[in-house]
Amino acid sequence: MNTTAPDAIERDVMEYDVVTVGAGPAGLAFAIRLKQLNPELTVCVIEKASAIGAQILSGAVIETGPLDALLPDWRKAPPPICIDAKDDEFWLLNKTGGHKFPFVPPGMNNHGNVIVSLGAMCAWMAPQAEALGVEIYPGFAAADVLYDGSGKVVGVRIGDMGVARDGSHKPGYTPGIDIHAKVTVLAEGARGHLTKRLVSKFALDKDCDPQGYSIGIKELWQVPEERVSPGKIVHSFGWPADNHTYGGGFVYHLDKGRIALGYVSGLDYSDPEYKPWEAFQQWKNHPLFKTLLEGGSILSAGARAIVTGGYQSLPKCEMPGALLIGDGAGLLNVPKIKGTHQAFRSGMLAAEHLVASHLATEGFDAKLRGSDAMRELRKVRNIKPGFKKGLWFGMFNAGWETATAGLSPWTLKNRKPDWATLHKLGECEEPKRDYVERTLPPRDRLQGVYFAATQHEEDQPVHLHVLDTNICVDRCVKEFDNPCTRFCPVGVYEMVKDENGLRLQVNSANCVHCKTCDIKDPYENITWVTPEGGSGPNYQNM
Repeated sequence: MNTTAPDAIERDVMEYDVVTVGAGPAGLAFAIRLKQLNPELTVCVIEKASAIGAQILSGAVIETGPLDALLPDWRKAPPPICIDAKDDEFWLLNKTGGHKFPFVPPGMNNHGNVIVSLGAMCAWMAPQAEALGVEIYPGFAAADVLYDGSGKVVGVRIGDMGVARDGSHKPGYTPGIDIHAKVTVLAEGARGHLTKRLVSKFALDKDCDPQGYSIGIKELWQVPEERVSPGKIVHSFGWPADNHTYGGGFVYHLDKGRIALGYVSGLDYSDPEYKPWEAFQQWKNHPLFKTLLEGGSILSAGARAIVTGGYQSLPKCEMPGALLIGDGAGLLNVPKIKGTHQAFRSGMLAAEHLVASHLATEGFDAKLRGSDAMRELRKVRNIKPGFKKGLWFGMFNAGWETATAGLSPWTLKNRKPDWATLHKLGECEEPKRDYVERTLPPRDRLQGVYFAATQHEEDQPVHLHVLDTNICVDRCVKEFDNPCTRFCPVGVYEMVKDENGLRLQVNSANCVHCKTCDIKDPYENITWVTPEGGSGPNYQNM
């Protein structure tokens, strides 16, 4: 057997029929469905977070149809946070007010849906998978892919534990286990680091447009209970985004005085000075939301990349020995701002395919493209790309595509990857940010590290690989003013001047694993790899 790199360390080996990387909604739905269909199969799920759900971040309003099919009795003992969606509001904001639409776009009509904490929901699903015989291992990060002599994927390698920052072995060093499997299922979510490698190795994206992403930044607040209307859902667009920056916010009223709120910025933005975290804080201080939050407190906060390329950016989802499912495959429905039901669908479909094919991966991609998941994406394929031509064209186009149910004879393209969309300093007139003085917490990005409860052992290898730091000092500062110092939501990247001159400082312990740097750096100079298992954010009810 070959691995991704020469390795002389003697490692323990575990054998399974199927190994799944990622215990999010796609990975858990896959594992549950697989064991429902064939209890004899041995199934393992590995998860890099310290606990199941600890690194899951989503809005999240979910459509329940796929969950009903997977776990028909789930409502008898629902997830710990599960509120029926009731009232929908849709707003176009300006700096001091806004226009409430008299109707809600069909994709955002949430009648029959439920508001959940997706992290808590995954923690709720895991014991149900284990009851079927699925083995789940949190705190174990898949660091490498294993291949046989023909290049087929035959499993994954867990990252070593107890490696010092300089690469030496600390007293508690433990080599990572090799997990061998007949099929490896990648359910890592948006921009998974193994998924990224496999897409490149097998050229899975050669026949599709570049994948697109957004960054979603979210907070969970505690406010006086009388302000909360459980089940109320508010979406907005417009201010603080300019007409050429894709962005919008959400407020979901939970129970017990809790409110989930967040802001999504498209990573196809062009202004190198744009700050997604600052846009979110500005949005919170809009009069529509400020009065709701004043006097409240933040319970948890975090950030995560969202995959938004849609239909035309879907890579091939099968390769020898492995499959892609969920957000790793790019199945989120952008106009709905929903991907959980698609994650469930793809996971269940993958399980059904593997059982029917006796664990053959061939044919899964065709089955996925012929499924309801793909038909849903095709109907809305032109909506997000339309906003690349500005807010007003995007709104008109969205109305047309909605009215025609996506039957336009054309498909708009996602022509540029997100890293290539920034214009250089001085090339364009910068938008004037019509911002206000903020009074709501947090004051700065570093507080977000605290609210994310992120933890990394300081003496471990840096998991954010900057390929050439000279680019940061010699080119990027002049051409783009080092946008990594602004697009990171927790201040991982700083340009520091000392006696030796200007240098990039990487505060990797701050990282909340959002993957924005891996996506947006204009030179593709940053690569995110997994840190030691169990490291990273520890979200509560996100």
